[in-house]
Amino acid sequence: MAYDESLARRIHAILANLPGVSEKKMFGGLAFLVHGNMSCGVVRYELMVRVGPEVYDDALSHPHAREMDFTGRPLKGFVYVSCEGITSDGDLEDWVARGVEYARALPAK
Repeated sequence: MAYDESLARRIHAILANLPGVSEKKMFGGLAFLVHGNMSCGVVRYELMVRVGPEVYDDALSHPHAREMDFTGRPLKGFVYVSCEGITSDGDLEDWVARGVEYARALPAK
């Protein structure tokens, strides 16, 4: 399955100077990991962000965010953000920061 390589490059540029970042093909797209923990990624043309269960409902309240339902069931703690929600670099940076914050709070793998 293809994913938006332009969006992946934008995310890579945001994370370029952050220690412990790696990339891994997952969910038919590309995931960005921080110290081995998934933080965000690109699935088809959408941003996927691991926000965690504590702020999941808040994340869903933002425009253009929806449940990540990759398997047909919502994956609690993960959201998709449509391309309309990340057109500006600032919006993308904010969403990526949410994923990085959650991934950093987890024990390194």
